[in-house]
Amino acid sequence: MNLENIGQYIRSVELQRDKIPSFTRYPFCLSAIRNLYNLKFHPKVTFIVGENGTGKSTILEAIATAYGFNPEGGTKNFNFSSMDTHSELHDYLKMVKGVSKPKDGFFLRAESFYNVATNIDELDKGGGGRRIIDSYGGKSLHEQSHGESFLALLINKFRGKGIYILDEPEAALSPTRQMTIVSRIHELVEQGSQFIIATHSPIIMAYPNAVIYEIKEGFKMVEYEETEHYQVMRDFLNNTQKMLDILME
Repeated sequence: MNLENIGQYIRSVELQRDKIPSFTRYPFCLSAIRNLYNLKFHPKVTFIVGENGTGKSTILEAIATAYGFNPEGGTKNFNFSSMDTHSELHDYLKMVKGVSKPKDGFFLRAESFYNVATNIDELDKGGGGRRIIDSYGGKSLHEQSHGESFLALLINKFRGKGIYILDEPEAALSPTRQMTIVSRIHELVEQGSQFIIATHSPIIMAYPNAVIYEIKEGFKMVEYEETEHYQVMRDFLNNTQKMLDILME
């Protein structure tokens, strides 16, 4: 698949391996990082999938931070830090951008989205001018379920012609709501947006005309049906009782 498109917002990232002090220390000791050279992105949607602990969230955080987003999530205007736990990986990434510049952008981290919601509420307490939460649907994200707040973000805040980096957007979403996410992603792609998404969801990663990188020892470009997530879910649904018998032996 040809991924060359100078109009996209992020074309690729390259790990500057010669500058890394040691591949024995975190996060460079992660197999995904040890085997990372150059990662090219689809002009529309790129998925990064893999088991827990493979480093997909770490690389996604580094890409977002290198691009200028707050490590804990939000737009480029967010600069809060509730706990400085992000890695230094972004300092060793060389980012290749396209000619076009996005008019919108957001970095969604499922694990720290609560902190984004808290920061919005705190900033709005100051009063004066338009409230920040109005861009998210007008209702405090803390007054909604986790899933509802995610949907409020994608539907109200994401406005198109943007770069959206999403870490496990399926968190707290039912399968039906995950399908809603797929529909919204498509709407935004049609409006000139680019997505880089780390996910475990076979529903979300089914989005067509996308690139899927599966992390095992390194990053491997695979077809949807080749992903372990798809195969495990397919086998479980097609042979539910047999799988349960094996699991409960």
